[in-house]
Amino acid sequence: MDPIGKVETPQALKALSPDGSPAGLITLFNNILRLLIVIAGIYALLNFILAGYSFMSAGGDPKKIDAAWGKIWQSMVGLMLILISFALAALLGKLLFGNAKAILQPVIYGPGI
Repeated sequence: MDPIGKVETPQALKALSPDGSPAGLITLFNNILRLLIVIAGIYALLNFILAGYSFMSAGGDPKKIDAAWGKIWQSMVGLMLILISFALAALLGKLLFGNAKAILQPVIYGPGI
């Protein structure tokens, strides 16, 4: 006998997750993480384009050329940090939990799931 009863998922939350997967904070955080990664990639692409334009329009000025190379290197370092963070999260997930996606796509089990 269950003294509390069965707790059903509210209809509003079921509407957010049509495939039946649990919708909640984990899904929200995963979506925010994906959005930030996409924004970082777009920002790096725009930096590459602007740095290339600065490089082409430098006209042989060493200061402008150095500034353009600095932008290019900063964009490359930013993209490498994103890549390394994914690789590190996958490696730690595989070593600690036996699943490479454990850190990037966590599953929280609770009553009714």
